[in-house]
Amino acid sequence: MTAPLSIVGLGGSLAKVSRSRAALEVALDGAAGAGARTQLLDLRELDLPMFDPDHATPPANALELIEVSYAADAMLWSSPLYQGTISGAFKNALDWLRLLSGRDPAFLHDKVVGLISAAGGTHGLQAINTMEFATRALRAWAVPYVVSVASAARVFDAEGRIHDATVDEQLRTLGDEVVRVGRRFAADDSLHRASECEEAAERVVAAA
Repeated sequence: MTAPLSIVGLGGSLAKVSRSRAALEVALDGAAGAGARTQLLDLRELDLPMFDPDHATPPANALELIEVSYAADAMLWSSPLYQGTISGAFKNALDWLRLLSGRDPAFLHDKVVGLISAAGGTHGLQAINTMEFATRALRAWAVPYVVSVASAARVFDAEGRIHDATVDEQLRTLGDEVVRVGRRFAADDSLHRASECEEAAERVVAAA
């Protein structure tokens, strides 16, 4: 029997109650419902140091981010909208992925990524656009379907629980879509990620 796809969610914010993290968890539930094995990389829990290219030996928390992201079959990214773009914490996490430049294949080559933003107003697509630029820079593929959660304070309550059925369905649909497209990529023998990703998964287990 074919092993289930591994879908890793990266994002959230440093806030104790993060709407972007809550949105990401719903999308991961959608991916799990589609048969994937899921894992959340919560930026608040990771507590990453700032990436310094002159001192790029990763500490344990950054190493977890790097290896888990590389071993995944596909990813879901979610950021709040801060000052018209992604949060500094999310950008810093992506900066740590620069250390994947020496892998073969490099970076997140041919990995499928689903994009989510959560905004206080109506302009969350600005964060989505920034994440899409980063996706291309890391040699991954963003699925065309994205979810920009506008007026997030009305969608999630003070505890981070979603109470908008339409947005809930959109997020679960995104999780399902990432699994669907990820399976297409995984079935293509010309995409030579297998051996390197298996080694990355072994490194994650060894570091645990």
